[in-house]
Amino acid sequence: MPQPSSSSVKEATKALGQRLREIRKDAGLTARALARQAGWHESKCSRFESGSRRPSEADLRAWALHCGVPQLAEELVTTARGIEGMYVEWRRMEQPGLKRAQESVLPLWERTRRFRVYSSWLIPGPVQTASYIEALLKSIRDRRRLVDDVEQAVRVRVDKQRVLHEGGHRFAIILEESVLRHRIGGLEVMAGQLRHLLVAASLPSVSLGIIPMNADRTSLWPVEGFFLFDEAEVNVELISAHLSVKHSHEIDMYVQAFSDLSELAIYGPAARELISAAIDSLQ
Repeated sequence: MPQPSSSSVKEATKALGQRLREIRKDAGLTARALARQAGWHESKCSRFESGSRRPSEADLRAWALHCGVPQLAEELVTTARGIEGMYVEWRRMEQPGLKRAQESVLPLWERTRRFRVYSSWLIPGPVQTASYIEALLKSIRDRRRLVDDVEQAVRVRVDKQRVLHEGGHRFAIILEESVLRHRIGGLEVMAGQLRHLLVAASLPSVSLGIIPMNADRTSLWPVEGFFLFDEAEVNVELISAHLSVKHSHEIDMYVQAFSDLSELAIYGPAARELISAAIDSLQ
């Protein structure tokens, strides 16, 4: 299994290790005795308990069995699968195709009521046009050499945008002004996207703020783009993988970062002027 650098994943792995230690001690076993019963080197138990190595599902089932609590095996496996799901490499997520990757987040979108989105490089998914989405996904398909299901994936992503118009969903979106200037899909596609952004910003469910390029960034410079789903989860797109942050103290950091970024943004007519200026620059 991959060993990502996210502290969320590390802390969750350590918590699993502590649970394994408790189970072993409750069984009255030393690490040496458990390793002997399972046919492992003793250090394997120590690495699992310290969180320096994540156990496989077979390891967890063996642990529960030899500690005399086989009924806990599935609980441990479920916990481990949740940890693994925090960090998923793109090549794994997208192996079945881009459509499946788009569908995988639908349950999260549907149960979230408050979306907070910050982007420093792209117009974010909830307010993208079909043409803009198609340009992005074709680039991903070609760069990562994926199966060609772009047409189906575009339909899924566009369909997800229905939450913009359904009751109970609210979107606060903060963009860096440079996002308006990054040309995706050619002049016509980009102009259409920016015009659509003006329309989306007028929706009652959407609050759009733009951080001007001349803003004083001494206190907080541009950071990685992220989606904050209520206060339950943060999704971050890395170069190599999709990261889900679920530990409360890390989520709090993103909540604070979004608040600070929001204070740097401009809204309403001033934001629309920046969008209109970006459209004019395409002429």
